[in-house]
Amino acid sequence: MGIVMFLIIGGVAGWLAGTLMKGGGFGLLGNIIVGIIGAVLGGFAFGLLGITTDGIIGSLITATIGAVILLFIVGIVKKS
Repeated sequence: MGIVMFLIIGGVAGWLAGTLMKGGGFGLLGNIIVGIIGAVLGGFAFGLLGITTDGIIGSLITATIGAVILLFIVGIVKKS
């Protein structure tokens, strides 16, 4: 059951990040991948700042913020 929640949170986080960054998203699989990578990136960034989150909502917030950071970096690299 844990992997299913991980994929659902990744998909929702990727979709939210695509919406927040004014993008159309990357489709279901792309959103899940962006969300999963974003969760890792967000967890790393939150760890550096000393911020901890618990539960599904905390995981979703962490993954979404990480995915937004990831999409921002990708946008900068694409422009160069």
